[in-house]
Amino acid sequence: MPDDPLADASSSVTYSSPSLPSSPPDLRLLHFNDVYHIESGSAEPVGGIARFQTLRNFYADDARYQGQSELITLFSGDAYNPSLESSVTKGAHMVPILNGALGKEGRGAACVGNHDLDFGVLQFRHLRSQCTFPWLLANVLDPALGDDVSLGNCEKTKILESSNGIKIGLIGLAEREWLDTINSLPPNLIYKSASETAKLLIPSLREQGADIIIALTHAREPSDVKLAEKTPPGLIDLILGGHDHFYGHQLINGAHILRSGTDFKNLSYIEAYRSPVTAALVNGSSPSKWNYRITRRDITRSIPSDPTSLNLVSKLTSTLKSKLEKPVGYTFTPLDARFTTVRTQESNLGNFVCDLMRHTYSTDCALMAGGTIRGDQVYPPGTLRLKDIMNCFPFEDPVIVIRVKGSAILAALENSISLIPALEGRYSQVSGIRFCYDTSLRAGSRVKWVEVAGSPLDEQREYTMATRGYMGRGKDGFTSLLVKSEGGEAEEIVSEENGILISMILRQYFMSLKVLGRWRRWGPSMGRHWGGVQEKLHRQDGMDVIEPKTKATAHKHTLSGNVKGQHEHRCGEDDSDDDDAADVENGVSDPTTIDAAAKEERQTYLARSVVRHWMRAAKIHSAGLVDEGATDGEMPDWTKGIAPKLEGRIIIVGDDGGGTK
Repeated sequence: MPDDPLADASSSVTYSSPSLPSSPPDLRLLHFNDVYHIESGSAEPVGGIARFQTLRNFYADDARYQGQSELITLFSGDAYNPSLESSVTKGAHMVPILNGALGKEGRGAACVGNHDLDFGVLQFRHLRSQCTFPWLLANVLDPALGDDVSLGNCEKTKILESSNGIKIGLIGLAEREWLDTINSLPPNLIYKSASETAKLLIPSLREQGADIIIALTHAREPSDVKLAEKTPPGLIDLILGGHDHFYGHQLINGAHILRSGTDFKNLSYIEAYRSPVTAALVNGSSPSKWNYRITRRDITRSIPSDPTSLNLVSKLTSTLKSKLEKPVGYTFTPLDARFTTVRTQESNLGNFVCDLMRHTYSTDCALMAGGTIRGDQVYPPGTLRLKDIMNCFPFEDPVIVIRVKGSAILAALENSISLIPALEGRYSQVSGIRFCYDTSLRAGSRVKWVEVAGSPLDEQREYTMATRGYMGRGKDGFTSLLVKSEGGEAEEIVSEENGILISMILRQYFMSLKVLGRWRRWGPSMGRHWGGVQEKLHRQDGMDVIEPKTKATAHKHTLSGNVKGQHEHRCGEDDSDDDDAADVENGVSDPTTIDAAAKEERQTYLARSVVRHWMRAAKIHSAGLVDEGATDGEMPDWTKGIAPKLEGRIIIVGDDGGGTK
């Protein structure tokens, strides 16, 4: 291989077949998986799409590879969520990113990952339609779409032809486990064994002339190992996996199993050579048809940034700033996010968010460190904007679901109050839990009693709990909630890789309350799930939800062009959110445009406030036409309003008066 001007300590050979020829390879492949953050981080490997794209472009276009087979880029799923950016764009910002990373049409393909479906199948199909490459999924079928039709109408298999005529047979495969972690999937899905599906479909790829078979999977490494073990030797040449967030390689039953890290921090460059007739046996089985050199590349600071990608990232982040101003919901009561509240006592905002976590995943209880809530203010009654949610819940560790004994819940509660009166972030907000503690007792023995799901805590019983991934890693002293993968005892039902962000849960819930401006691709599955969450939250927990003033007033807004445009801007979640990629391409994210829009919105708000007060003084009714701000206690007409309250979930007694708070 020619000297690589970008090679440094970040480059290492993962695997090399013996006695590779000095001639150019017959195939050149690039693989990556599980990418979420488009900007570089601070620790090495720093990642970031700009440096990743530089390396990808090098392998695709550098002069030393001219005359060789064109680069084929393969992706093993998870891009559209979770990240703070996707909480705003519903994954749309990743479309131009992936299109650039996978290259020109006919030179790349992807397997569907679980997080690619977090916004519902309709949104995934919309994003897929803008991609220049196919998304594959062969073993998850949706009977609502017809007999033997894959979820999201994805292709099951695909043949890509290399520039030198070699045909690459691809099949997309998922594991059963991650299907149970997605709340927005259609009902009655049919899962088929990955190995049985491979044995059924791959012969057809061979019949179509496929010279090499690659399984693109989104599955844990043990599932990929099982796939290799349960298929005949030679059926699959390469298994390129995702879902795990580490780099790894194995050779099982003649198939190479490779996963290529995560988050634009790593990639694999694969050179494949046809084996000579005298090829050695692989693991004592059938002769290998291909030999490989697999190179791991880490994306470090030493790799320069691609200017085009930097410009794209700049435009995307500018677009996000403008979208943060959009209204997403309405609160009828003040939401208390002050540090002095959420770190010392029950908060109505803490109750609300924990209830959403619990009902989103249908768990027995939820427990969230108060330090999760970062707003440090009281959000007054009125409109809630997207930036309020993002600023109040900025952390990017997802909600997880664990199974723990009651004794672990008791230990977690003791830990949460162990450092009182200090304003520690470990102080917990809860749902499905009531407990009483005495501040005069020594730390570790302050909890007097606990109820879970309305009954006294049974320390030997196992409960399901929704919490943050941060706590599942034992941070802030929550060692009793430490998951097994980190050396603890808690069983992971929904892991960090499968969970979604609190900010996303909030956004989708507020979307479910809307009567106008809902996502065009909301879809029946999203409606069913969030309808169920509303049912539990509003009726079982008794949280007040205020209906819009009148639907007739709401419809009046749709009659005139100017008012309609103003109203959709106010509602915030109109279809424009679905076109973030197009916004970037068209340059509407120019910062001067954003500043001008913000200034105009402020002027419009002041003008409407003056007019509204004047009309009230003159006893003139506006019929809703100037009720753009829904301020001064008035309800908006585009959404239901929330009214979370304190419910006595945390009872505090002590030597500061001995009362109950």
